[in-house]
Amino acid sequence: MKDRDDAFLTLKNLVAQMSTHTVGMFENAIRALINRDTELARQVLSTDDQVNNLDLQIEEICIRILALYEPKGPDLRHILTISRIINDLERIGDHCTSICREVIHLNKVPQVKPYIDIPRMGDAAANMVRDAIDAYFRCDSDLALKVIKRDDTVDEYQAQIIRELLTYILEDVRKTQPVIWLIFITRRIERIADHASNIAEQVYYMETGTVIRHRKVVEPKETQGGSSEPDTAD
Repeated sequence: MKDRDDAFLTLKNLVAQMSTHTVGMFENAIRALINRDTELARQVLSTDDQVNNLDLQIEEICIRILALYEPKGPDLRHILTISRIINDLERIGDHCTSICREVIHLNKVPQVKPYIDIPRMGDAAANMVRDAIDAYFRCDSDLALKVIKRDDTVDEYQAQIIRELLTYILEDVRKTQPVIWLIFITRRIERIADHASNIAEQVYYMETGTVIRHRKVVEPKETQGGSSEPDTAD
């Protein structure tokens, strides 16, 4: 049992490292955009391998635990949750590198517009990622539900920003390419928020055994015990 407990502890430590690194990549990608910092964008690109290596390392330990200990019930849900979380974190890292490639392009041309709402959208998505990870480590299904509901805010930011960006093309077609790069960045941020929702959904499953993927969380309901359960709509 001690070896099994040590293996789970190692897993959680590695997930913490991967989470910290991925959130740092996202923060620096947005910072590189706001400050037009090409060197910082290149640094983010150079660190993606660390996330990929942690992904492989964690996956290997998950497979070893499944093979050696044949976990059931909560332990099995925990392993399945970690397997999905690291997949979402790895994809977030990929989106960060894509954002930074567009930032490098954008920094070679005059700035199209002041960056106001895109950083706000980035902050909203980054907070979702942080809280989804926090929900995992705190085993907090209520926080997981709150993260899922915040995805709509990021979607609204994206729609608003794209509407505004398109007006810049109508005013001056020479801005078409940089506007497309910015639209691409907002789509990457929106996808990062989706991955945060995925992590939160998996945390909810880990804690409750209830699958809420592909179902829209409408409003949490208070149970007799004081905790919340989701009201979902297909």
